Amino acid sequence: MLCAPVSAQGLFSLNSNEDGRKWEAVGRLEIAGTAFCTGALIAPDLVLTAGHCLYDPETKSRVPVDEIQFLAGWRNGRAAAYRRVRRAIAHPDYDYTSPVGPDRVRNDLALVQLQHPVRNTTIEPFETDTRPAKGDRVGLVSYAHNRSEAPSLQELCGVLAVQDGMLVLSCEVDFGASGSPVFTFGADGTPRIVSVVSAKAEADGEKVSLATDLAAPLETLRALMGSAENAGVGLERMSAGQRRQTGAKFIKP
Repeated sequence: MLCAPVSAQGLFSLNSNEDGRKWEAVGRLEIAGTAFCTGALIAPDLVLTAGHCLYDPETKSRVPVDEIQFLAGWRNGRAAAYRRVRRAIAHPDYDYTSPVGPDRVRNDLALVQLQHPVRNTTIEPFETDTRPAKGDRVGLVSYAHNRSEAPSLQELCGVLAVQDGMLVLSCEVDFGASGSPVFTFGADGTPRIVSVVSAKAEADGEKVSLATDLAAPLETLRALMGSAENAGVGLERMSAGQRRQTGAKFIKP
């Protein structure tokens, strides 16, 4: 696949229809019209993203689901699909107020259920896979504040360390890339999600990213989403006229 490079860090813009076709299930998660994260479909009606994307950094409270929208395959002012959100659940052990570190990052995961499934033959949800090991090659697709109108692919990253449910990656990320799916590529080149970006940091003077160990937290979230089907979990709303200033941003240690 030929993509236009946008930086020296191995980022390739998925700006054209041809380049972006394989990645339409990655989209921008709009937060109250004032900020955004990155998310990815893992089922026609389920978006995987970071837990902290659901919180208002000023009030530390949850953002109402009716102020969140998923724009699948957002590119140059258009999306392949637009969906409102029915329900959003963060991992029950995730603590938004805790400092960045393994205790926070390993549970920084959320599932967002859409009001209507995305049933489009050009948008296929990604499968998930087991955690990569130290030294494995990974890639990620993300939006960021300086490239918010099209996703970019970074496929020359590596897993630097795995510790306490947290992955340290050589991928360099920026604001807006919170929730970006981290992929491994099988023998056939098929991308599968193995982690989600939580934060940016520095290690030995180098810029790195911190991501979740996906398997156990995702299993917990799937179970919660099932149990919440008729319980209204995640349906937090505000009174008419109220508006929160939100910023689903990275937190730099």
